[in-house]
Amino acid sequence: MRIDILTLFPEMCRAVYSESIVGRALSRGLLEINAVNIRDYTQDKHNRVDDTPYGGGMGMLMQAQPIYDCWRALCRESGDRPHLIYLSPQGKLLTQQRARELSELPHLALLCGHYEGIDERVLEEIVDEEISIGDYVLTGGELPALVLTDCIARMVDGVLPNEEAFSRESHYDGLLEHPQYTKPYEWNGKTVPEVLVSGHHANIEAWKRRESLRRTLERRPDLLEAAELTDKDRKILEKLQKEDETLF
Repeated sequence: MRIDILTLFPEMCRAVYSESIVGRALSRGLLEINAVNIRDYTQDKHNRVDDTPYGGGMGMLMQAQPIYDCWRALCRESGDRPHLIYLSPQGKLLTQQRARELSELPHLALLCGHYEGIDERVLEEIVDEEISIGDYVLTGGELPALVLTDCIARMVDGVLPNEEAFSRESHYDGLLEHPQYTKPYEWNGKTVPEVLVSGHHANIEAWKRRESLRRTLERRPDLLEAAELTDKDRKILEKLQKEDETLF
């Protein structure tokens, strides 16, 4: 899979995606990630890529021409038209499901805005979709692009040891992950739940599922509406809700 990040701050992006799991995947050739400097494509003699907005307003807007020329150069170099995502607080909220779908595409490009945004005309011309990582505003699109890159990259074949490494995590099937524990068995007077050291695989899996449902019910009940639930899951949730009612 290939991901190209169109940005004014390529070194900021490289410093992040070259580390940890994603960095190791890059060195093994499982991924190709590039940070492309939009400023390299400006025609302004002072190397500017922004200007004041028509109609007034605070701040500066990124101009259409450098972004468009950067995009066209990327398409020529790659020999295809990557799926282009603009990271924007106006986009649809990023979900694990959408990240999973995007991980199946061969080539993505992520456009990072800056200043007060981007000239709408170039967005209409080249952008396929807009994605937001949350209902808040950041200085630029680089951090959201890196979040999306990390989220997608870990689902590419071979990046993690096996599919279970990410399919058991929070949000993969619409639920939060169960509590986890490691050595020592006792810490600060607290011990690991007995079922996890019992060696009984079926009981352990049942406990994990029940605790995942419990945690989602307690912390993010809104997720349950779209979660992938079995009839057994629904019965467990009914029981958990009744237990909760008895506490009050």
